[in-house]
Amino acid sequence: DVKEVQMLHWWTSGGEAAALNVLKEDLSKEGFAWKDVPVAGGGGDAAMTALKAMVAAGTYPTASQMLGYTVLDYAEADVMGDLTETAKKEGWDKSVPAALQKFSVYDGKWVAAPVNVHSVNWLWINKAVMDKIGGTQPKTFDDLIALLDKAKAAGVIPLALGGQNWQEATMFDSIVLSTGGPEFYKKAFNDLDEESLKSDTMKKSFDNLATIIKYVDPNFSGRDWNLATAMVIKGDALVQVMGDWAKGEFVAAKKTPDTDFLCYRFPGTDGSVVYNSDMFGMFNVPDDRKAAQVALATATLSKSFQSAFNVVKGSVPARTDVPDTDFDACGKKGIADLKAANEGGTLFGSLAQGYGAPPAIANAYKDVVSKFVHGQIKTSDEAVTQLVQAIDDAR
Repeated sequence: DVKEVQMLHWWTSGGEAAALNVLKEDLSKEGFAWKDVPVAGGGGDAAMTALKAMVAAGTYPTASQMLGYTVLDYAEADVMGDLTETAKKEGWDKSVPAALQKFSVYDGKWVAAPVNVHSVNWLWINKAVMDKIGGTQPKTFDDLIALLDKAKAAGVIPLALGGQNWQEATMFDSIVLSTGGPEFYKKAFNDLDEESLKSDTMKKSFDNLATIIKYVDPNFSGRDWNLATAMVIKGDALVQVMGDWAKGEFVAAKKTPDTDFLCYRFPGTDGSVVYNSDMFGMFNVPDDRKAAQVALATATLSKSFQSAFNVVKGSVPARTDVPDTDFDACGKKGIADLKAANEGGTLFGSLAQGYGAPPAIANAYKDVVSKFVHGQIKTSDEAVTQLVQAIDDAR
C-alpha cells in the first residue's frame, strides 16, 4: 500500500516499543499506516540478516533501523534513496551533528535520517540497594569494584549482565575508555591502530574485564539486555553497565532518576561520550511509495518528535537545537555531555555498536570479547593477539 510505512527494526522491549509508538501516532495523524517488520535481538544482528534477505529479493522496506557503518554499506551497494530535498527544506545540514552526518550522508546525498544519539558509557544503579549498602558514586574503576564487593557482601547480585556478545563488548567499550583514556580509545577503536590494539593498555583492559565479570550471577549466559535492566529495576541487582536505552526501561516502569535509580558515567570516562545512533536508512523505493518515505523522514527529524521520542527512549536528540525542557535529570545530563564531547573532540563511535568500524570488524571484536568472557580465551595476552588477528582478517 502506498500510504503505508514499512519499517524493519529490533525495538521489541517495553521502553523501545513505547518510543516507537510516538512515531506511529505522528504518522497516522498524517494518514499513513504503519507496518512493523520487527526482529528481536538487542544488538540488531538478527534484523540485519533479515534485511539482507529482503534486499536480495528486491523487496525493500520503506526504511530500516540501522547502525552507522551498515548505512554506508547499503549506500555503497546503491540501494538507498535520496532525501536531500527534504533535508534542505528541513535544515538538517545545520542541526544534525557532523559525527552523525558522516553516516547519514553518502556521496553528497542524505540516505538516512538519524533518530537519536545513545551513549554506552553509563552505569544504571538501583538507589534503594545503593542506600542499603551505603554506596557512593564510583570515580575510578577500583571504586567500582569496591562497590560491587559491598553489594556481594549484602547478598545482592552486584552486576546485571546478559552474556550475549554485543552486551559484553558494549561494556568493554567503556572499560577500554576508562583504562586507557580518550586518546587511547580513539586510536584503538576508531583508528584501529595496531600498536594500540596490542599494547599493554589493551591487556590491562582485558584484565579489568576479567575482574568485573566475576560479579555476574551464574545465570547470566544468553540473557536479554532488558531482563538485566529489570534485575536492577526490581532491586535484585545493584548495577548494569549499558547504553542509555536501559533508561527507557526505567521510564516504562515509571521510575524516576535520583529517587529510584541513579545514572552515572562509567568511572574514568567523565568528559567523553562513546556514542551510537539509531538511523532510519531509507531505501530506493518506487515513486508511488516515496511520499510515505518523505513523511517518515520529516516526522523523524521534527523537533517535537525528537523531544517526545527521546524522552521515552532514554536517548538524546539527533538535532542540536532541541530544548531539553521535557527531559529528566539523566536526559539533561546526556544532552549536556554530548554537547561538551562534541565541542571538545571527545565524542567517539562505539565499536560494539556499529560506529567504530565496519560491521565485519565490529563482529570480529564482539566475538573475541565474548570468547574471553566465557573462558574460551584464557589470558589477556591471548585475547590481545586474537583481537589483532581477528581485526586484520576482517579488514
